[in-house]
Amino acid sequence: MENLIDQIQNLKQATSELKAEVRKVIVGQDKVIQEILIALFANGHILIEGVPGLAKTLMISSLARALSLSFSRIQFTPDLMPSDITGTDILVTDQDSGTRGFEYLKGPIFANIILADEINRTPPKTQSALLQAMQEYNVTSGNKTWNLDRPFIVMATQNPIEQEGTYPLPEAQLDRFMFYINIDYPSYEEELSIVDSTTGMDLPEITPRLGAQQIITLQNAIRSLPASDHVLKYAVNLVRRSRPNSPDADPEIKKWVSWGAGPRASQNLVLGAKAVAALDGRLSPSEDDVRRVAPIVLKHRIIVSFAAEAEGINAAEIVHKLLNSTLGGKS
Repeated sequence: MENLIDQIQNLKQATSELKAEVRKVIVGQDKVIQEILIALFANGHILIEGVPGLAKTLMISSLARALSLSFSRIQFTPDLMPSDITGTDILVTDQDSGTRGFEYLKGPIFANIILADEINRTPPKTQSALLQAMQEYNVTSGNKTWNLDRPFIVMATQNPIEQEGTYPLPEAQLDRFMFYINIDYPSYEEELSIVDSTTGMDLPEITPRLGAQQIITLQNAIRSLPASDHVLKYAVNLVRRSRPNSPDADPEIKKWVSWGAGPRASQNLVLGAKAVAALDGRLSPSEDDVRRVAPIVLKHRIIVSFAAEAEGINAAEIVHKLLNSTLGGKS
C-alpha cells in the first residue's frame, strides 16, 4: 500500500509536468487536456471531434513530444488502404544467395502513440485496420502476428459528420475508443492569446517528461486501485439502463435509443473513474468519479432512434437523462 501511495503521488507530479509542457503550445482547453491525460493513464484510446483549426492535431502531437515514446501520425484520406496502416509483405532479394522471398514491412501503426488524423475522412474498410491493434495490441498479416510495443494508444481526431467528405465510424470502431471528446471554439481572451503567441518568432520547446516504463508503471498503479462494490454496481447500472431492451430502462430510453452501451462501457467507466481519483491523489474512486467520465464514455456508444432524431434528442441529452435517473449502487 505504501508503494501504491508513492506511485499515486508520482502520478500527480507527472500530470502537472505534462500539463505544463502542453500549455507551452496550447492555450486554454484545460478540460480537454485533463481528459486526454485521464485516458493516457487509464490506457484507453480517445477520439476528439471538432471543426478544423481548433488545434486537435497540435494538442496530441504536443503531448507526444512531452513523452519519451515513439510517435506516428497517419493522415486518413479517402484513398488510404488498410496496408498503408498495418504494413505489407514486399518481395526482397537476399544479397548473398540471390534468393527471393517476402519480408514484412511494418506500417506506421507500430508506435506507442498513434495520431489517427481525420479518421473519418477514410471509408470504414480502412478504419477497420485499427480494430485488432486497438483491442488485442497486435497486428496479423498473412499467417503471422506481430505484437505492438506497450504502451499503445490511438488518439484520433475527426471533423463533425455533417461536414462534406466524411464517413461515419462503424459502431465496432467507436466502441474501441474509451473516450469521445468534443473540442469547442476558444473564448475571446484565449483566441487573442493564441493569435499573439503564434504570430511571432518565438516557438516554445517541449521537454520530454515520461518514458514508456514509467507510464506502464503508473497505468498498472491505477488498475490496482480498489473500487468498492457500490461504485461497480453504479457503473453497471448506468450502462444497463442505457439499453432499450433492459427491464430497468426508463420509458424514454426505450423510445429514444435503438442500441445501448455494452460491457466495454462499464469497464471504461470504472477505469476512467480510477484514473480521475488517482490524478486527484485519491486511492479509491467514487460514484462522482464515474459520473465525471460518464458523458465521454457513453455518448458515442448510444445509438439514438428515429423517434429521438424527430424530437431533436441527441446522445448527450440521453446520457444526461441517465445520470439524473440512475440511483447509486449502495442498495
